[in-house]
Amino acid sequence: MKTTDNKPTSAPMLRVDQLECGYGSTPILHGVTLEIGKGEIVGVIGPNGSGKTTLLRSMTGILSPTQGTVTLDGQDIHSMQPKQLAGEIAVVSQGTEATMMKVEDFVTLGRIPYYARFQFMETRHDRDIAQESMVMTDSIGIKDKFMSEISGGERQLVYIARALTQQTSLLLLDEPTAHLDIAHQVKILDLIRKLNRTTGVTVVMVLHDLNQAGEYCNRLVLMDDGRVHAVGTPDDVLQYQTIEAVYRTVVVVEKNPLSSKPYVLLVSEDDRDKDTKRGQPNE
Repeated sequence: MKTTDNKPTSAPMLRVDQLECGYGSTPILHGVTLEIGKGEIVGVIGPNGSGKTTLLRSMTGILSPTQGTVTLDGQDIHSMQPKQLAGEIAVVSQGTEATMMKVEDFVTLGRIPYYARFQFMETRHDRDIAQESMVMTDSIGIKDKFMSEISGGERQLVYIARALTQQTSLLLLDEPTAHLDIAHQVKILDLIRKLNRTTGVTVVMVLHDLNQAGEYCNRLVLMDDGRVHAVGTPDDVLQYQTIEAVYRTVVVVEKNPLSSKPYVLLVSEDDRDKDTKRGQPNE
């Protein structure tokens, strides 16, 4: 593992220690150790099949480890009751099915972890919190629409609104910009960063786009073959040697002229051939 800056920038909130887990008898993660600091935005990146989503699911308690632990503020998440865990961790998954439920009702479901015993309906306080979450995510204008009627970008905003309604200190997102156009991608990521800055919520999100990860995250976790290959700032992790070693393709890394964050450029086969020919002596 290449470790550039493995320590979080603030007090650790979430610890993954020597974690091994997978699906059935098939192991996916191998000896993963990681710390997430309070108030950080951490991006999990890596090739398809590298273990990104499996790592995220292990942080939610959905997957039980065969070895190692995941602790939240010092408590093993697998010793926590589901209702307690839902009050601490909110999850935005990819590919959630649209329903015939109205947006406002869907968002209000985020209050279920706070229902009292024998409570079956939300209170006015729950509704108020849901309203605030929809305002924060700019989804209040579609509150009376059915989930099946809204666009993919709007649906992502609603999923985040429901997660905010849970009022947790940790937000886990699995590819929040998948299948969205660039305008909606920027809107979602700007919102996540704004929420992090205004509410202090800690964010861990799986991202496929390396440039989005470099632009919006404080630290990156680069996965490869079920192991942590590198951890550190975007400048440390998004180096062309590291990317080429893990993704097994040629890239060029430059600086974004506005933010000075690392920006990864793809190199096509044609351009690689041209570069090779330029380096050859004239016949």
